[in-house]
Amino acid sequence: MIYDVKNLCFKYTAGGRTILKDASVTLQEGEIMSILGPNGAGKSTLLNCMANLLKPDSGEIYLCGRKMREMGIKEVAGCVSYVQQTHTPTFAYTVLNFVIMGRAPKIGMFRKPKTPDVQAARDALEILGIAHLAEKPYTEISGGERQQVIIARAIVQEPKVILFDEPTAHLDYGNQFRILGMIKIMQDRGYSIIITTHNPDHALLLGGTAAIIDRNGQLDVGKSSEIITEERLKKLYNTELRLLPIPELSRMACLQPLLKNPIQDSF
Repeated sequence: MIYDVKNLCFKYTAGGRTILKDASVTLQEGEIMSILGPNGAGKSTLLNCMANLLKPDSGEIYLCGRKMREMGIKEVAGCVSYVQQTHTPTFAYTVLNFVIMGRAPKIGMFRKPKTPDVQAARDALEILGIAHLAEKPYTEISGGERQQVIIARAIVQEPKVILFDEPTAHLDYGNQFRILGMIKIMQDRGYSIIITTHNPDHALLLGGTAAIIDRNGQLDVGKSSEIITEERLKKLYNTELRLLPIPELSRMACLQPLLKNPIQDSF
């Protein structure tokens, strides 16, 4: 077992609203999990707690069989890689050098990358089909390319699990599905994956497990094909969504019915 989260509770300020309430979830080796929920429900908060960036008010997180709160930063980094929702470039590092930075937990403080570190970065770029970007400045590539490079940097860290916080949020339609395809490749290569998303159809495409956080911070976990239902989605997003089989694609799809005029319908 990679993660075992038990009865996690979190609030941002003392006396403030509790974002997560007794959240419990497990993640097995090689498993993929999609976290769904409306804005403000606590998807990113849960991910940040699991990445050791936020400290829960109560509950326990076990990572690779150990209590995370007893692990050092380098130990956590040796198990977990985190692909955040956005990354604003500051310096014009080449893509290759930017990816090599993902080797920091392996290289150590005040040490230079060695040949195996550089080769690991080149291999990661090759796996994702973006080796041609290696010598380009990271500040001068597109948003879709940048997201792929960030995934490459996560790979060279050699973690057991990769956390993705809404990795498709700022991408065009084509790049969204390229990123989802890369996430499936990562799972096929043995990584455990957790992804937060606003799009139920992405969770259905990825398969595996879904964790749904409602507006009260309650977490429900189950097989994606079973836990994602029309009734649950309507309650979760306060809108009509349909789950329809698409025989030509051999899958179930989440679709929005024809849009209505809310002003007209009120008369």
